[in-house]
Amino acid sequence: MRPARKVMTSWQLWGTIFVVPYLLIFLVFVIYPVGYGLWLARHPDSYERLFADPIFFRTVINTVIFVVVSVNLKMILALGLSGFFLHTRWWVKVLSVIFILPWAVPSIPTILSMRFMLNPEWGVINALIFRMTGMDGPNWLNDPTLALSFSMLAHIWKSLPFWTLILLAGRMAIPAEQYEAASVDGASMWQKFRFITWPSMRSLYLTSTILSMIWTLGDFNSVYLLTGGGPADLTHVLATLGIRYLRLDQVDLSLASIVVALPLVLPLVYFMMKRLSK
Repeated sequence: MRPARKVMTSWQLWGTIFVVPYLLIFLVFVIYPVGYGLWLARHPDSYERLFADPIFFRTVINTVIFVVVSVNLKMILALGLSGFFLHTRWWVKVLSVIFILPWAVPSIPTILSMRFMLNPEWGVINALIFRMTGMDGPNWLNDPTLALSFSMLAHIWKSLPFWTLILLAGRMAIPAEQYEAASVDGASMWQKFRFITWPSMRSLYLTSTILSMIWTLGDFNSVYLLTGGGPADLTHVLATLGIRYLRLDQVDLSLASIVVALPLVLPLVYFMMKRLSK
């Protein structure tokens, strides 16, 4: 006797209809470009030329500095500000609306406006310095250290509201009764944070930090729109180095510079998925 054929239910049919376009888009715009890029970057000569370029090692150092400083400052500030915005006073709510604006507005006009402000000739900052002191201000983006520092500042300013909201949601999930009981026992603010807030938010904070590191490694706008990798290609990070090689018509080096970033990204993705699985 032949087994009866299984017939798809209406829910399964509609699920298949909705999933197939997503799978096609994923294959065409994700799998194929990534696979083709890895195929183009398969030649060992590309990596020998890449490692022989002194700009590459400067870029790796810049990337490490950019990620370590930006992520730590951003998450520490977000943790502190999440406690501030937890208050229910009306003026705190007004400040929270203003605070979230940098994250809500597009990156291109906001970072380009910051670049305009730092212009040494007609920028707002140097104009204020000249008006107050009678002296010309520095060429902010012509110094590699200052340029990279302002790129990190732009990144922190742009993404800080998002992570503050994430940690604020974590704080709001902590039962208020725990803080009330601690107050009755005479606990200080630091003791409340140490024994109630941090144990409750530690997992969220660490997971957010790992995810922030992944996104920061791929942050293209903060560096490219503000400094363009200059001066003299000394402020490039791995997310922007590929554009430098594309401008020099070196596509193989551009793709190789992306591939060498995978050893930094993949372990972070692994640890984040491992934490989420728990």
